[in-house]
Amino acid sequence: MRLHCWGPAVRDEFLEPAVANDREMGEEAGLRPRALDEFVGQRELKEHLDIVLGAAKQRGQAADHILLAGPPGLGKTTMASIVAIEMGVALHVTSGPALERAGDLAAILTKLQEGDVLFIDEIHRLSRSVEEILYPAMEDFQIDIVVGKGPAASSIRLTLPRFTLIGATTRTGMITGPLRDRFGLVARLDYYDDDELDSIVRRASRILDVPLNGEAAQHIARRSRGTPRIANRLLRRVRDFAEVRSNGHIDTETALEALRVFGVDELGLDKVDRAILRSLCEQFDGGPVGLTTLAIAVGEQPETVEDVYEPFLIQKGLIARTPRGRIAMDAARSHLGNP
Repeated sequence: MRLHCWGPAVRDEFLEPAVANDREMGEEAGLRPRALDEFVGQRELKEHLDIVLGAAKQRGQAADHILLAGPPGLGKTTMASIVAIEMGVALHVTSGPALERAGDLAAILTKLQEGDVLFIDEIHRLSRSVEEILYPAMEDFQIDIVVGKGPAASSIRLTLPRFTLIGATTRTGMITGPLRDRFGLVARLDYYDDDELDSIVRRASRILDVPLNGEAAQHIARRSRGTPRIANRLLRRVRDFAEVRSNGHIDTETALEALRVFGVDELGLDKVDRAILRSLCEQFDGGPVGLTTLAIAVGEQPETVEDVYEPFLIQKGLIARTPRGRIAMDAARSHLGNP
C-alpha cells in the first residue's frame, strides 16, 4: 500500500513502528488492526463497510465517500486506514485545520490516483472556501482552479480520478448540510463495552509481549471509559509499573496497584474528573454552577471541561447539565464517599 502525507497533517501513528522515532508512537501503530476481521467492536459499521467495500471491489470502482463520527479514541483513524488496505490503494492523510486555503486542498486532490483514499480528520473545522472546493470534487470529481488575478484571471476545470473521501468528526452538528449529504455512508462509532475492551487489551498484550492474566485484563478494560485508545494507554502504563516495581508479569494485584498509582479509580475517573466532582459536591454544595466558574475552580479551560471531561461524567450519571448550570447527582456523592 502506498502512503502519502502532507505538511503539518502528517500523523506519526500511520508509520511503521520501525520507522517511527518515538517508541510510544511505534507501539500505537503496531496495535492498530489492519483488516476488518481484526477490528474489535462496532459490528454494525463493520457489516456496512464489508458490503460497501465488497461491492466497490466487484465493480472495480472507488468506494463511496464515508463520514465517521464519534468521540475521540474510538477508531475513526484506524478505520480509514483499514478501508485503504482493504481496497488495496494509497491512503492520503490531512486534517481540517491544516487546509487553510483552497489551494492547499487542490494540491492534494491533483496528486490523487485512481481509487485512492483521502482521509480528512476533524473535517468539521474546514474553512468555507475549502469546503466549497470540496463539493464538486466529491460529486463530479472535478475542481475549478483560478489562474491569475484581476481582469486577466481565468478559471481552469481539472478532472480528478475517482477517489474515496473519508471524513472524521467529533462534532457532527458542526458539519454543514450540503457537505454531509455528499457522503454515501454516514456512520457513528459507539463506546465499547467491557467485553470488547477486554479483547482489545488481551490482543495488545500479545502484540507487546506483555504477560497478563485474565482478571488483570478485565480491571484495565473496566477502567478504560469505553475507549480503546485509553485501554491501550492504561495497558502500557501498567506494563511500565510491572517492569519497574514488580517482576514484569501483570497479575491482578499488580494491575490494581498500578492503576491506583496512576490515579485511575474503579469507574475510570482520573484526577481532573474527581476534582470536578469534588468542586460540585463540596465547594458548590451540589450546584447548579456555571461552566466557566466550574472550570476556574478546577484550573482547566471551559472548552476542555465541556468537551473532554463532561461527556463521560454525564454518561455515567455523575453530573447533569441544566439551564441554570451543572449539578451533581447522587451517584457523584456516593462515589466520593459523601452521601
